[in-house]
Amino acid sequence: MSESARAPHGQAGGGIGEAVEELLGRVGTETAPEPEAESESLRGRVAVVTGGSSGIGRATVMAFAEAGANVAFNYLDTGEDDRRMAEETCEMLQGRDVRVFARAADVREPGEASAFVAQAHDRLGGLHFVVNNAGIGRDRALWRMSDEEWQSVVDTNLSGAFYCTRAAAPFMRAQEFGKIVNVSSVHGLSSEFGLVNYCSTKAGLIGFTRSAALELGSANINVNAVAPGYIRTTQLTERVPAEILDRARERSVLGRLGDPQDVASVILFLCSEASRHITGAVIPVDGGYLI
Repeated sequence: MSESARAPHGQAGGGIGEAVEELLGRVGTETAPEPEAESESLRGRVAVVTGGSSGIGRATVMAFAEAGANVAFNYLDTGEDDRRMAEETCEMLQGRDVRVFARAADVREPGEASAFVAQAHDRLGGLHFVVNNAGIGRDRALWRMSDEEWQSVVDTNLSGAFYCTRAAAPFMRAQEFGKIVNVSSVHGLSSEFGLVNYCSTKAGLIGFTRSAALELGSANINVNAVAPGYIRTTQLTERVPAEILDRARERSVLGRLGDPQDVASVILFLCSEASRHITGAVIPVDGGYLI
């Protein structure tokens, strides 16, 4: 730094220039992120993904495994189809040199959510990432919506994320490290007809993300959210009429629906060291749907 910069406008030492120099000195001693490959930064870490047997959850499980992380996922066991999809996901993970823990657990139940997170920690030897992905939809006009259609969506999409985050927080706070990603939706940012329960929970997840980021930040825990648009999953194509999907495709500035891997890639970024200074953020993964 030049002499004029240290003593602007002819001031003697001890003025603003010295204060700036002192500040720059402190900044220079801060730790900087290491430029390591994403796969290496996740190798040996432990990720928990709720609702990990299909769709975005399965793509996220696979992305973590491909990056070298050990993975735990749960699924809701309502019959043979659920168990088959969970088994298929486990089979897809074979040969990837990672450990896997999968079990049926209902995140709507605080005890089951807590037990699943604790077992994942114990069996895989740690807990570094949590992805609150489990979610359902029960679409209907609000004046026709039943108590069950409202409550089941609230309990799964919002309460489930709270229960799993609450269970993970003590492990992460003790080690002063952790990354939590909540899967919200563009419908948490922009409403549509017939989705009052779904939109309420996804908007609630955004508020939850920001509050959790505020409370956990001092323990070096990042909490962020992704807001997917219309993503090509079995649940979407079976539940949403074709004309709505066509309108969503037309509204997207990229002219297409997304794939589960599009969301999983952003989740993996938010769990990497490349995002270490991002917290309380909501990242749309919508192809420009909200523009």
